[in-house]
Amino acid sequence: MEETSSEKKQQQKAYEQYVKAVTPTHNLWLQMLKAFIVGGIICCIGQGILNYAGSLGLDKQTAGSWCSLLLVLASVVLTGFGIYPRIAKWGGAGALVPITGFANSVAAPAIEYKAEGQVFGIGCKIFTIAGPVILYGIFASWLLGVVYWIGKMAGVF
Repeated sequence: MEETSSEKKQQQKAYEQYVKAVTPTHNLWLQMLKAFIVGGIICCIGQGILNYAGSLGLDKQTAGSWCSLLLVLASVVLTGFGIYPRIAKWGGAGALVPITGFANSVAAPAIEYKAEGQVFGIGCKIFTIAGPVILYGIFASWLLGVVYWIGKMAGVF
C-alpha cells in the first residue's frame, strides 16, 4: 500500500515536532557565564599557586612549572573521584579549555578503560580524547613555524 503525499507530510511534521521536543535547548548567555565563572576560578587558583610559590622565593619559571603540575594533579585526582566531569558539565568550556581540562581528557579514558587491561585498555584508549588536540596543536605550531620562517627569510619579521 502506497502512502499518499498528505500522509508523508503528516509523518514529517510529527517527526519534526518529536525532534523539537527531545532536542535540548541551551541558553548561550548562561553557558558563557558559567564558563566564565569556572574558568575564572581555575585561573584564580592558578594565580594563588603562582603567588604562593613566588612568596617562597621561586623564580617565575619554576613557580609556573609548579602551578601547572599542581593544577594537572588536582584535575586528575578530581577526575578519579568523578568530581571534575561534573564541574566540566556545569562549566563547559571554562573547565575544558585550561590545562586542567587537558589533564581530564587524558585521565578520563584511562580510568574508564582500565578494566580492559594495561595495554588494550589504558594504553590504547588513553589519548582517545586528547589525541586530536595534540595532533592539531603540533600541526598548528608547525604551520606557524613555517610561516614565521618564510616571513623571516622575506624580511617581514
